[in-house]
Amino acid sequence: MIGRRTVLASALGIGGGLLLPATGADAAPADWSRAVVDSTIARKPDPTTLGGWGYTQGLFLLGAYRVYQRIKEPSYLAYIKGWVDNFVDADGHMSRSFDNLDAMQSGNLLLILHQETGDPRYRTAADQIRARITTYPRTTDGGMWHATGKTNELWGDGVFMAQPFLLRYGIAYGDETFAYEEVTRNLSTYFRHLKASNGLIYHAYDADGDAPWKPDPTTGTSAHFWARAIGWTAMTHVEVLELLPAKHPRRAELLDNVRHLAKGFARYQDPATGRWFQVVDKASDPGNWTETSASSMYTLMLHAALQHGWIAGGGYASAVRRGYQGVLKKVSVGSDGLTNITDISEGTNVGDLAYYLGRKRNTNDLHGLGAFLLMNERLAH
Repeated sequence: MIGRRTVLASALGIGGGLLLPATGADAAPADWSRAVVDSTIARKPDPTTLGGWGYTQGLFLLGAYRVYQRIKEPSYLAYIKGWVDNFVDADGHMSRSFDNLDAMQSGNLLLILHQETGDPRYRTAADQIRARITTYPRTTDGGMWHATGKTNELWGDGVFMAQPFLLRYGIAYGDETFAYEEVTRNLSTYFRHLKASNGLIYHAYDADGDAPWKPDPTTGTSAHFWARAIGWTAMTHVEVLELLPAKHPRRAELLDNVRHLAKGFARYQDPATGRWFQVVDKASDPGNWTETSASSMYTLMLHAALQHGWIAGGGYASAVRRGYQGVLKKVSVGSDGLTNITDISEGTNVGDLAYYLGRKRNTNDLHGLGAFLLMNERLAH
């Protein structure tokens, strides 16, 4: 696998500092992942100020852990622990109800800390999320609602929030039978309802057809292809397929989902920048803009799919190369010596075209920092 990865990296022109952002080689650190983590910690040295128990914090810290796994910098693990310990008491209890999928994503950090420290508190806290998954409401065909207050709604964002955690939990603690079935059923159900013929997926689906965002009366889907919702789904497929048994009966279906998205990503990649637009299929709209977190996620999926042999072809290799170059052009070092990543969409609900295009284009938003780290650890190291 290492040899194959090295060959692939060479073919793509990545790794070894070969691709630098527009600021030039003099401004580029040798290790962008480390620079992003160090810069974020420098801005918020107290991990409790990173924010509440949320999926954006969990995403960034998962990315920081991937960097920790490579360089073994103890302060990174201590930072993750310092944030998590703000929410887990001495008995391993968490004062939360887990009534939406977003609240479950940071559970990945509980599994990491239990493995790294052996402290049973983290397993106890993870058990709390796992127990909630059993009782969590679902559509009649098994899809976990995006939130208990959004009856029978499935959002493309949601699969990343619960399914990788559940799969890792099941593998770690002898709960594989439930985890394999539940995770693959959710991915199958979500994708079946959200899939579009153009190689993308819609942002959301409502089985009842009465959501305030006005689902299509025939399909139950929302109207637009929001970039990051698709990116969450793409990353989830990578995380799950890398852990799923080779002979699992739904594996072929999940691989078909990856190939569907790969075709869409290749079709809609912006030829000028290598990135993807906030509303993916509306490149000609003058209000549209390329979004950095989703571009990182798409590049990650295409690279992983090539690495594993799930997709093939020089066109995809070119898309990865251009995607990575495009993302790096949004990364720079400021006059204070800290990194900045720009054009990251703020958190987004389901809406109309003007709503998506009008979302704030943030700098150093945790959505983008986390997505960049997960991508860069695969492509550059």
